[in-house]
Amino acid sequence: MRARELRELSSDELDRRMAETRQELFNLRFQTATGVLENSARLRHAKRERASRTKRQKSRKP
Repeated sequence: MRARELRELSSDELDRRMAETRQELFNLRFQTATGVLENSARLRHAKRERASRTKRQKSRKP
């Protein structure tokens, strides 16, 4: 997701997407541990998504 798109999201939508990203990251880590993960780049991408969304969330708080 691009930065511009993140800025346009409401707080509720941003929270929902953060929860989705956390769940996806958990699943990817689980797949890594069990040796099932086929695309290891997806793990890196999910971490970066979480970081950018966290950064955006913190910048919105007063």
